[in-house]
Amino acid sequence: MDFTPSPRSADLTARVRDFIDSRIEPVEPEILADVQTRRDTGGNPWTVHPLIGELQSQARSQGLWNLFLPAGHEGPYAARFGTDGAAGLTNVDYAPIAEQTGRSGLAPLIFNCNAPDTGNMEVLLRYGSAEQKGTWLEPLLDGRIRSAFLMTEPDVASSDATTMAATARLDGDEVVVDGRKWWSTGVGHPDCAVGIFMGVTDPLAPKHARHSMVLVPLDAPGVTIERVMPALGQWDEPLGHGQVSLTDVRLPASAIIGGPGQAFAIAQGRLGPGRVHHCMRLIGLAERALELACARASARVAFGKPLANLGGNRERLAEARIAINQARLHVLHCAWKLDTVGVAGAASEVSEIKAAVPRMACQVIDLAIQLHGGAGVSADTPLAAAYAGARALRLADGPDEVHLGVVARHLLRPYQSDHR
Repeated sequence: MDFTPSPRSADLTARVRDFIDSRIEPVEPEILADVQTRRDTGGNPWTVHPLIGELQSQARSQGLWNLFLPAGHEGPYAARFGTDGAAGLTNVDYAPIAEQTGRSGLAPLIFNCNAPDTGNMEVLLRYGSAEQKGTWLEPLLDGRIRSAFLMTEPDVASSDATTMAATARLDGDEVVVDGRKWWSTGVGHPDCAVGIFMGVTDPLAPKHARHSMVLVPLDAPGVTIERVMPALGQWDEPLGHGQVSLTDVRLPASAIIGGPGQAFAIAQGRLGPGRVHHCMRLIGLAERALELACARASARVAFGKPLANLGGNRERLAEARIAINQARLHVLHCAWKLDTVGVAGAASEVSEIKAAVPRMACQVIDLAIQLHGGAGVSADTPLAAAYAGARALRLADGPDEVHLGVVARHLLRPYQSDHR
């Protein structure tokens, strides 16, 4: 196996890092402070700061747009919306780019590479009809609208998607959507126009063929955004996470993606690469936290010594360096397997990284917080928000326990007797 990035990947990685360092990081504090000021003074924190649009235009003019698009993405979409007007990237080639975007909370949005839009666009690219692509995929690729993914529910254990209560019932040439969803990332954005909703279509079908994914315009009658929810005190403006109720929402049956009963198959194709994206961004986040930790430990003096020379902190910093490097190689191996054998062949590896990398990131960020003392848990550093994001990802896209169960199943399969 070879994890060496291609020349194109290396070039894009360097260009993305330069853009983040020179364009995004200098203005990110201003954008975040403006959001907080509006929240503190009773203003609307869900408006999009004009600098975000300016940065998006600059990134797009440099070809740094839709970097997430997968290899095989060719034809008119690539020419109009692809990175540098070219086809998409392999998972191995995108991994180091995603790592760089993880250093900044705003960078994925600036490059049109933020979740859940990336996953939704991949779903439409792979499984959408021509009508669905024209209506929703093209404006998403163009950055004119945003989207949400409506899967998790408040009243069932959403770690087991077969318990889902929401329905997407066929009624003649219509599909009728009912249910309540929460942690629907993206619904706070003023340009969020559509959600991909998952619900039960045929409760008598085999359990993994019961569900459908439906494209639901958020201005459709019966759709109500009940609230936007903070995660560990973080609101994640301008995207946010919402609770959405859908009551007798009637749509043409053509709004179903890939046909009735295909939701689980689509979800697996969507979530495998998406989890690599999450994990590589977390590695970038952990790298940024470690840099802040090293700077603080070297500059801050207590009891007559730099913090780095107190209480075993040198060893803790070294362990963090080792942990990040191990995690990066783990994710690259998973990306390589996805590229060579596909989602089904890399199922264990995808679950391995999804369990391991958020834990690693939480530990590294926690070290950085500890070294910063009170500043670490304040809004004066990005560490509190970083920790909240990393901790939430131990639940998003499946909690640790589910992924460990997948790994154990693959691990033990050769040792089990036929009757077991």
